[in-house]
Amino acid sequence: MQMYFLAIVLPKDLNEKVLKYKHIMQQKYNCRVGLKSPAHITLVPPFWMEQNKEQHLLRDIDLISSRYSPFIIVTDNFSAFKLKTIFIALAPNKHLDEVKAATDNFFMNNLFYSIKTDTRSFHPHITIATRDLFKKDFFEIWPWFESQKFFEEWKAEGIAVLRHNKKNWDVIHTSQFKQQDFILEVE
Repeated sequence: MQMYFLAIVLPKDLNEKVLKYKHIMQQKYNCRVGLKSPAHITLVPPFWMEQNKEQHLLRDIDLISSRYSPFIIVTDNFSAFKLKTIFIALAPNKHLDEVKAATDNFFMNNLFYSIKTDTRSFHPHITIATRDLFKKDFFEIWPWFESQKFFEEWKAEGIAVLRHNKKNWDVIHTSQFKQQDFILEVE
């Protein structure tokens, strides 16, 4: 059995900007969980699956992704799930919501994988520090994060499949969004 999750992974240059904040949390508060994966927006949280199903999963994610066009995602400063997680917030995005709904719908209706979708409402974000952030540290660092500005935008190009290597998360495949918006010219 291997552990996987599905996400939209940020471009390398933007990941580097996010990494600076993750390193601050590691250096000051020994928060390491955020460093175990590239900066991302989770679509399907971690799940266990037999590795012999991996090629089927990659093919099916390719199929889901092929139905969507690339779209712009915009960040909206820092926010928190109070006392336990600090993250970069995102501006509302109907395209992201549609991709999330499509992945959830696929797994709810596909018993081959036995993947349970997240029952919580979708609150897309980019995690900086989470499970290893202590309450006392949250109270100390949160005023600083709250005062920081983080406005970026990028084009989401596809859905990434990440697999845990017993230490960190590796992107093993990215299914590109393929559908193009066609503009018909009238002569």
